[in-house]
Order: sequence, then C-alpha cells, then structure tokens
Amino acid sequence: MIPFDWAEPKTLKAAVALLDAEDPTIRPVAGGTALMLMMKAGVFMPAKLVSLANIEPRYSAIKVKKGGALHIGAMASLSALEQSEDVAEHFPVITETMLTLSNVRVRNVARVGGALAHGDPHMDLPPLLAALGAKVLAVGSGGTRHIAVDELYAGYYETVLGKDELIAEVEVPSLKNARAAYLKCTSRSADDWPALGVAVRFDLEGREGIRNPRIVVSAATEKVTRLTAAEAVLSGAEATDAVLKAAAEAAAEEVTLLGD
Repeated sequence: MIPFDWAEPKTLKAAVALLDAEDPTIRPVAGGTALMLMMKAGVFMPAKLVSLANIEPRYSAIKVKKGGALHIGAMASLSALEQSEDVAEHFPVITETMLTLSNVRVRNVARVGGALAHGDPHMDLPPLLAALGAKVLAVGSGGTRHIAVDELYAGYYETVLGKDELIAEVEVPSLKNARAAYLKCTSRSADDWPALGVAVRFDLEGREGIRNPRIVVSAATEKVTRLTAAEAVLSGAEATDAVLKAAAEAAAEEVTLLGD
C-alpha cells in the first residue's frame, strides 16, 4: 500500500468537515473490512482516511423507540446488531439474517453504516433493510437528508451519497404484524457471499390476502433492486401456488441478472 494521511476526529461534524466533495481519494473508514481489502489489492489508493472510530458514542447505539421503530447508529457493529435483545424481540428477521452474514470475525469489526455505504451488491444487510422500508440519515457539508435504502444505490458499487456525506443513522419502521424473511443462495458455505439474495416483507390479513408487499433482490443484480412488477401481482391476492408462480414469472421478466 502507498502512504496516506490518517485523521481521527472526535465528532461526526468534524469528520464531515475533513471530507471533500471534489476529492474521492479522501475517504471515511468505519470498520474497514472491505476498504482495506481494496487498498491491499491496489484497487483504491487513498490520500487520506478519516476514521470514525472516535466519534460520539450515540452513533453506535441500537434502540427500538416508542411506536416500534428501530434506530441503528451507523457505527454499531454487525455483532452488536446480531446480539441486540431489542432487535431479536421486534425484528427477528434481522437477527436471523446476521447469523449467516459473513463470519463472526468480520461481524465484530464491520459497521452498519459502512455495510450500506460501500455499495457492494453482494451483501445481505442492504436488501433486507430495503425490504423493511428502512431509510438512512445522511449528514454532509450541505446539511442532512433522509434516503430510503431501496433508493440509496445508483449502480455497481455506486450510491447516491456525496463524497462529503456520511450515514449517521438507520431507521427501520415498525413491523407491527407484518411478515418478513430473507433468503440467500451461496455457492459454498452458508456464511459466504450471496450469489442471490431475496428479501420480502408483506402484511397478511385473512381473506384480504397479501397487502403492502415489498420484494427486493440483490447479489445477482448490479445493485439492490425492488421488484415492483412482482409486488403488483401479489398485492391484494391470496398466496396460492398460481399467484406465487405468476409473481415469480413477473420478477424474472423485470430483473436483469449479471453473469458470474
């Protein structure tokens, strides 16, 4: 690796001030599990890394607030998310997903904000949070804004975040009585990168059938992708074999898969 400068700001505001919207060689680093691999491979050669390790502790907090919404600080580790009792009680689908998200060594180091901001489609957390209707709070030199996770990604390893913006927090709306699941297919072990990841969230109300479906696919696509045509087939329908087959066919037609 080539030499680079290293900064350790004490606040999120100070960290943002060290970034430069016009200079992509200045990069924030949270856990660094992906960034360091890119640097070792020579794919990315930074002029300066801005460490977020010492910013305010509140950005590492995980809490279910009144009303049932889950707030996750961007610097919370994946292990902390996996082990949170609040998450297990109110969002068991997240806890179950974390168990096969890479390995425990990576989960101990990697951070939630970094996992979302990296833009790699071969990850488990972004499609799940997108299906759950989560949004991120982005903080930059121009102020703050909320971005839905399913609108965060612009392409392969690309996000809509500015070079001077950081994810500060993730908010996941209450599940209430909704059902949710995440399924991934891997070519090797269960904790390997997904070759295909599919996340689903929907309400199921008796004879009224499926309501408010959200289906998100990733890994085999260039970015996290919401399957709106498949959702339209399911909305208001009963979960019969014929309806599920029609939804699957709609999904296959609307998505473009990348060859491996």
